[in-house]
Amino acid sequence: MSNADLGPLVITRRGGSEPIRANGEAVGRLGEFWSWACSDLANNTMRGVLAEYLVATALGAAAGTRTEWDTVDIRTPEGWRVEVKSTAYLQSWAQSGASKVQFGIAPAAGWDAETGTTSAEVLRRSDVYVFCLLHHQDKQTLDPLDLGQWTFYVLPTRVLDERCPGQKSIRPSSLKRLNPLETDFTGLQKAVAACAEGTQ
Repeated sequence: MSNADLGPLVITRRGGSEPIRANGEAVGRLGEFWSWACSDLANNTMRGVLAEYLVATALGAAAGTRTEWDTVDIRTPEGWRVEVKSTAYLQSWAQSGASKVQFGIAPAAGWDAETGTTSAEVLRRSDVYVFCLLHHQDKQTLDPLDLGQWTFYVLPTRVLDERCPGQKSIRPSSLKRLNPLETDFTGLQKAVAACAEGTQ
């Protein structure tokens, strides 16, 4: 196998009807795997991926596919680089109390999916951060697909760099002191545009 054969895969968007095959015979469908693997939207991993999708949808950037471990979470048609963070009071598992909510904001080394290399430079590479809080606190009615259960806070990355240069995490109370734009889903595009274009 030559190095030319080891470049990044070209990932095409799938629809869910694709067969899972054994000896040429369909033994299942991709959509069935998705239902099996991804139905728990309240766990930390899937909630984070859902939050990225919600923001990408609001920004008109969800037409392609998600790139795992990219240097930023979303790249918009306007060229804005957006980092998405999520947190929630409620989890899938049994809890003795609501979780203490906080968002990760640590600067990081950047990994290039095209080359498979990591930059040694540790920094925040986005233009804008979108903090997604699944604020609902009644476990019996929790539904991450109900966008009324989410609150979004949007902040230019430069504010984090100026006010929290080496900080690794931030709680919503501290985040609010940085004066982010608070919005529901319908206002996300306008809020991100204001932060990315420097009018916030």
